[in-house]
Amino acid sequence: MKNKLLHRGTAAVLLAALALSGCASAPPEQPVATLPGVEGDAFLANLAGHWDITRKIRGTIVRNRLDSHWVLQHRFLELHMVDVARPPKYEAIVLIGYDRRRDRYVAHWTDTYGAGYSGVGYGRRVGDSVDFAFRSDDGTFHNTFTWNPAERTWRSRMESEGKDGARAFFAEDLLRRAD
Repeated sequence: MKNKLLHRGTAAVLLAALALSGCASAPPEQPVATLPGVEGDAFLANLAGHWDITRKIRGTIVRNRLDSHWVLQHRFLELHMVDVARPPKYEAIVLIGYDRRRDRYVAHWTDTYGAGYSGVGYGRRVGDSVDFAFRSDDGTFHNTFTWNPAERTWRSRMESEGKDGARAFFAEDLLRRAD
């Protein structure tokens, strides 16, 4: 028993020392504007906030809500999408960030369909749009986010890409500010 307590005490001291050494060697906190990776995210800043979503999918209209805010030291915008049904039938958490080194955006998509349907998409900004391409064994799925500064709205157009490169419409979201 004494050895177990001594072992636990030693482990606790080592963990505390590691934690403190990490704190001591951490760089001083920088203003958000100077953090690596944040530059270029002014475009994404337009997506932060609370949104009402009208989705056109398979000939029907579905309502969703979206709340988004900066996370991970302002390096990713977290989108939390939930449909308005009670209880919700669909929910997604998406992290979108900008990779300055590669000049591309990245989206990590997870939702209620589970890990087998989660994915990472990459896209480049062209004008006020970013076309995220999510590649999988089943093919490529595109989700193009387009900002309309005059109306202060977003469109998210989702399409599957065939082997011939042709795209087929899946759904389209219109995001309007709720706040």
